[in-house]
Amino acid sequence: MRLSTRLSLAAVVATLAMNSAFADEVQVAVAANFTAPIQAIAKDFEADTGHKLVAAYGATGQFYTQIKNGAPFEVFLAADDSTPAKLEQEGDTVKGSRFTYAVGTLALWSAKDGYVDDKGEVLKKNAYQHLSIANPKAAPYGLAATQTLAKLGLTDATQAKIVEGQNITQAYQFISTGNAELGFVALSQIYKDGKVTSGSAWIVPANLYEPIKQDAVILNKGKDNAAAKALVEYLKGPKAAAVIKSYGYQL
Repeated sequence: MRLSTRLSLAAVVATLAMNSAFADEVQVAVAANFTAPIQAIAKDFEADTGHKLVAAYGATGQFYTQIKNGAPFEVFLAADDSTPAKLEQEGDTVKGSRFTYAVGTLALWSAKDGYVDDKGEVLKKNAYQHLSIANPKAAPYGLAATQTLAKLGLTDATQAKIVEGQNITQAYQFISTGNAELGFVALSQIYKDGKVTSGSAWIVPANLYEPIKQDAVILNKGKDNAAAKALVEYLKGPKAAAVIKSYGYQL
């Protein structure tokens, strides 16, 4: 082996060792609606920084309770802005770390092709038996669903038909398995690169519900973790932004 080749290999090994030495792991609580985007972002994040992202998925309200009870999360990607703001006010976050990483969109969706029209008239026809939504007390997309029904004057008409999931993932599963003919989901669950990927959907107009601003924040447990800081910065960068937009979020 030539000397120059040996030196090049030695440099590569030294670089890998150095990156490994500085690499860290970050525990992240992720709102269920952001599951697919963060899984895509995690691959790029790990490749670009060497840090590893370990995610748990669930409802924002449930994560709040877990964080207050000492859960080991270091970064929180919520489905709203009020929960991270509340944690900030209560002294549970790193000061100045909170920011909006995405603005979510609500959709009415059915796993059946052609079942949901592009104006949502299927809701008013009331011919379905079950309407799936996420728990409005724990999941911001569930709250947005109830706000939409109220604006449309359909709260009373749909009350007996609602099937409630613990979070937006379960609400989606009720529809995808046929246990509910249709329901309200996050657009990101059914959308990729400019189109709905399956079934039929109505993208709910933004004026029918309060804006779903989704905030991220570094929690106190992550204040000394380089990977936590790196993830927050990465989410603000162009690679993450491209992934987030591809799933139908606004920035």
